[in-house]
Amino acid sequence: MFGARTLNRHAALMNRMAQVLGVDLTEAMAQNLLSGEDWRSAVVRCTGCSDPEGCQHWLAAHDAPEDHDGAATAEAAPQFCNNRLMMARLAEAIAVERA
Repeated sequence: MFGARTLNRHAALMNRMAQVLGVDLTEAMAQNLLSGEDWRSAVVRCTGCSDPEGCQHWLAAHDAPEDHDGAATAEAAPQFCNNRLMMARLAEAIAVERA
């Protein structure tokens, strides 16, 4: 199994990825679009990332969403992201809920 340090690192990367993509994971959970188990599974998928340093660099290359009132600063996660499809699904579902 993974140590707390690894899980915390990848949870932070995943949460930051969601922010950059304009995906509010708390809102997704409140709308029952993402369960706690889904979130945990996503963190575990993230621990299998082949390039966490590349992820950090990719995230650093994008503006902080806080500077844009929470708006997405990227249209999609990088190809190497193990949660790319989940993030795209959540972004689309949240957009539908907001419309």
